[in-house]
Amino acid sequence: MKKFALLPLAAATVMMAAATQAVADRDGWPESFTMGTASQGGTYYIYGSGWANLIADELGDMSGGGEVTGGPTQNLALVHNGDISFGMATMGPATDAVAGESPLAPGVPMDNVCAMFPMYETPFSITALSNSDITSISEIPDGARIGFGPSGSTSDTYFPAILEELGIDFERRNGGWTDLGGQLQDGLLDVIAFAAGIPIPAVSQLEVQTDVNIIEFTEEEQQAAIDAFPVSEFMIPADTYETLEEDARAVSMWNFAIARCDLPEDFVYEVTRITMENNDKMMDVHRSAATTIPENVVHNTVMPFHPGAARWFNENGYEIDDDMIN
Repeated sequence: MKKFALLPLAAATVMMAAATQAVADRDGWPESFTMGTASQGGTYYIYGSGWANLIADELGDMSGGGEVTGGPTQNLALVHNGDISFGMATMGPATDAVAGESPLAPGVPMDNVCAMFPMYETPFSITALSNSDITSISEIPDGARIGFGPSGSTSDTYFPAILEELGIDFERRNGGWTDLGGQLQDGLLDVIAFAAGIPIPAVSQLEVQTDVNIIEFTEEEQQAAIDAFPVSEFMIPADTYETLEEDARAVSMWNFAIARCDLPEDFVYEVTRITMENNDKMMDVHRSAATTIPENVVHNTVMPFHPGAARWFNENGYEIDDDMIN
């Protein structure tokens, strides 16, 4: 009888030891966290807010959420300054930030920003109303009113320069994607130049409410953009939007989740582990998470990885060189 009576006590002892270890492992962890996203109505906001909810749920006893921001350039600055724990950034603004060339902090290398995990590619795509008769980039009229997204966003930073490279003369407008979609529908804009993960909610909403043209790059336009900017070739799958009848040629830029480099290693390890091992749940957040997988870690060549993130990748067969770890 004594032998059997000891079993519950032994089990309880093990459970108490495990609980004590779990508490010890979280020493120094924040009580809550914020993920910097972008404007409402864009993929960043949906992806980032959903990701934060997933991480908070999986970790337990911790709150987290997405925060509306101006997009990648501001996210890099907010993370570097310690205003938020995590953010989302494209490789172009990240390259500028690491080199001390961010427009928000010229001459100041942002060395408290570390890469965490790959997210998805951001295609650069153009949408106009069908009744505008704009069916190609070359048909965009001189002086066209073009919405480029929030000021300082990836779209606002790179798309105007790309269109200038392609010889387009335009009047620049800024705003959140949902707001710009409304302006396009009301005739206050001629074109919206989107740089966002697909499907872009604002475009999907426009399709429901009116007829639109999703304008692709020609092969020559695509190559000119690739030669001049940190973008690569991309095809928007036809099943992304009801409007598309076949894949549409575009260019794209990779996105990575970023973290403050001074966050506890075990904390970032767990956050990375949860994200990389739950792609099905990430896909429930947004379809663009189809590429939020470990194999795509190779697409960051500019930011050092957080030691916690690097440890997960190295333990799981995705080697990150020591000189790429903070």
